[in-house]
Amino acid sequence: MTEVEVVGGVAVVRLAHGKVNALDTELCRAIERTMRELDGREGVRSVVVTGAGRAFSAGVDLRRVVDGGAAYVAEFLPALSGAFRAVFDLGKPVVAAVNGHAIAGGCVLAAACDHRIMATGTGVVGVPELRVGVPFPETALEIMRFTLGPVRARQTIFDGTNHDPEAALALGLVDELCAPDALLDRAVAVAEELATAFPADTFRYTKAQVRREVHERLDGLTESELGALWTAAATDGRIQAFLDRTIGSGGSRNQG
Repeated sequence: MTEVEVVGGVAVVRLAHGKVNALDTELCRAIERTMRELDGREGVRSVVVTGAGRAFSAGVDLRRVVDGGAAYVAEFLPALSGAFRAVFDLGKPVVAAVNGHAIAGGCVLAAACDHRIMATGTGVVGVPELRVGVPFPETALEIMRFTLGPVRARQTIFDGTNHDPEAALALGLVDELCAPDALLDRAVAVAEELATAFPADTFRYTKAQVRREVHERLDGLTESELGALWTAAATDGRIQAFLDRTIGSGGSRNQG
């Protein structure tokens, strides 16, 4: 589900799970395991996260949520937050190479990285959770606020629109654009630059400093109401209605 290749001192992590790297319990747990392991691995100075195939990640596998109901939601939401935090907390430089769609949870996963490079072309990025009918997990909300700032995060979340690469750059969802065939090389180069420009202990300490308030809020968090709201969305037909609309119009079944 995650493929790791070390290029020099840069670990390239590819999400490889189905056609669009949908986020389900298994992939989220694999992301968390991989990132925690790389954070402590000797010889790995920085990390690049990308997707195998045509998408970075098209979001949560909503079909699994509908089919699994309350029991699945209860195990999935902690796994989703664990994946987000493992990327966000990693003390080494992390660069996202956004090779295609990065929607909803996929967008948050990219936002958790220190630098985001998106391929030009037809991929889109955004956070349409509210259009699906599910609330933001607090971890995702904190990451979006940290990355975009509170005003831009609020605007982006309540708008719920997926953006093409140029619009994503203007909004701050990504930091730069790159031709698809040069994307991975550029991401590795940026990751290497971040790893060599500063002493590793200084970078780790400073990264923890600028995230300290976010970590403190998340460490004291309980999200019991969140699970109830996701379960309601899974069982009252709103997620199914979203799937019917998007599948009918050629959209992905994910995007949660």
